[in-house]
Amino acid sequence: MSYESFNPGTDLEPFIKCYWTLDLPAEKIAEKQTIVPDGCMEMIFHYGDHYFQYLDSNKKIQQPRCFVFGQITNTLEIEPSGITGIFSVRFQPNGFLPFTTIPLENMENRAVPLAEIFGQESSHFEKEILESDSTASRILKVEKFLLEKLQTPDLSYRIAKESVEILMKSRGQLSVDELSEQLRLNRRKLERKFSSAIGLSPKQLAKIIRLQSTLKMMDGPHFTSLTNLAYQNGYYDQAHFIKDFKEFTGISPKQFYATNLRMSAFFIGSE
Repeated sequence: MSYESFNPGTDLEPFIKCYWTLDLPAEKIAEKQTIVPDGCMEMIFHYGDHYFQYLDSNKKIQQPRCFVFGQITNTLEIEPSGITGIFSVRFQPNGFLPFTTIPLENMENRAVPLAEIFGQESSHFEKEILESDSTASRILKVEKFLLEKLQTPDLSYRIAKESVEILMKSRGQLSVDELSEQLRLNRRKLERKFSSAIGLSPKQLAKIIRLQSTLKMMDGPHFTSLTNLAYQNGYYDQAHFIKDFKEFTGISPKQFYATNLRMSAFFIGSE
């Protein structure tokens, strides 16, 4: 198993959180994996075998080889078909907006082929990335392509960027009204601009940020109990913690820790 992450170049640092790669031989992992939301969109390139995505417990579809996955609002179940070879661009929560004219709400919970976003020129771009012989080469080619696509950030982007910084600092423990007050912005305008820039509502992203903070603490060296974890992350009580946790994972914190935590870190939430 080989997982690595890399920092973006200075020009793209405001928009890209990291690049990451994952390589696994077919015999190492052949079962379904559950991925939880982290508020970040991803541009994925499968230079290994295809992955399948489950629509429900019995129906699955083959993901495109190259795509952008929109905001995830519930659990995502995926399954490798063989050898895993993935190169991914993980955008900041508000980072993908300046590279596309497609409404981000239309990409929610979808693996959107690059051709649907960038048109015919995506074919050459995909080939370049898939046929590259190193991660360094892939990063250079991705950055060249994205810099050519980069548009001047608009008001929605700037509002979303400041909102994300505030929500991250509070670890998601902030209401929309409190966020609106800190920004000195009408709540309705905040929600409209925020959703168009990120593809999620401020409330949804706050809950996801809180969940990710919880997962990182759960996997950390100082984790002692789920009760303490709920308290440390600002949940009203254990029932509130379990309810919010199940909303995004479909299972209880105890069940998730036992079966999904470590694999999820490779795909979403790590840097």
